[in-house]
Amino acid sequence: MRRNRTLLLTVFFLSACTLQRWQPAQSAALDDHMMHMSAADLRAPTISASSTSQGTPGLPASANSAVARLAASPRHGEWVKLAWEPGSKDSLMAWIVYPMKSGKAPVVVVVHEIFGLSTWVRSVADQLAADGFIAIAPDLESRVRGGPSTVELTSDSARKLIAGVDFAERNKGIMAVANYAMSQPAAEKKYGVVGFCWGGSTAWGAAVYNGKGFGGSVAFYGAPFAANGAVIVDSLAKIQAPVMMLNGSLDARTGAFVPLADEAMKKLGKPFEGKDYAGAVHGFMRAQDDPVSGQTPPESMAANLAAAKEAWPKTIAFFKKNLGVK
Repeated sequence: MRRNRTLLLTVFFLSACTLQRWQPAQSAALDDHMMHMSAADLRAPTISASSTSQGTPGLPASANSAVARLAASPRHGEWVKLAWEPGSKDSLMAWIVYPMKSGKAPVVVVVHEIFGLSTWVRSVADQLAADGFIAIAPDLESRVRGGPSTVELTSDSARKLIAGVDFAERNKGIMAVANYAMSQPAAEKKYGVVGFCWGGSTAWGAAVYNGKGFGGSVAFYGAPFAANGAVIVDSLAKIQAPVMMLNGSLDARTGAFVPLADEAMKKLGKPFEGKDYAGAVHGFMRAQDDPVSGQTPPESMAANLAAAKEAWPKTIAFFKKNLGVK
């Protein structure tokens, strides 16, 4: 019976998780993150440059308030160009933001959605810096887009390119920016990873990879994956640091992973916490109380904002605990 349960668990993971590079090329049209996102999600990120709202204090900006939040930020943020790995001629761009405090701070790598490194993701990094971390957000599409650039891709262009970025590539990019940030004079030699959607799956990958100095991952509505076609439990067994997964209850596809991941991680003796937020959608942290083309029901806007108000403090507490912030 136990063997059958493990097999069922494995089949479920393998059938629903993001396989990207390990699938035939035509699988790009069936990308997991596109399949479980609504039409409204696929129009995102909806950023209004004319909006003067900076969103809810203490939370990352919503998509529509990201431009104003970044423009008003008192923190130092800058673009940096880094090698993918030591000795590599290929490079990637990243946005790094520093906290306004004395003393050293640990690093949090912010992994973008399927929409690429957007203004919204950079505003999330700014909020992490406001919360006391050195935050760095890599453009993991740098190589497939033809080289490093600070020009934000359209969501359509980013989605077309992102299928060409496999987990090995993502982990190289994460380690490149984590090592760069940890090498700064104001940095502790510890880092965590937070990711959203495609980036949430990537945050699981970072936990499996478990680089030097890694303290834990937070996956927002992103599911664990099967590495090189191996049984998912074999991949999870490599995790050495805590993982937290946060999801909206209306995102049933990704939400189905929460109890299954909880069961698998407990059997493996791995620290894990997962939660579904009632009434919230996929992408609730970006959506919050933004209307999407005026069609978002008020109850969804309220649920998304409520989820963000609980999920973000949990995220900060997670990183403070696991990165040694007193």
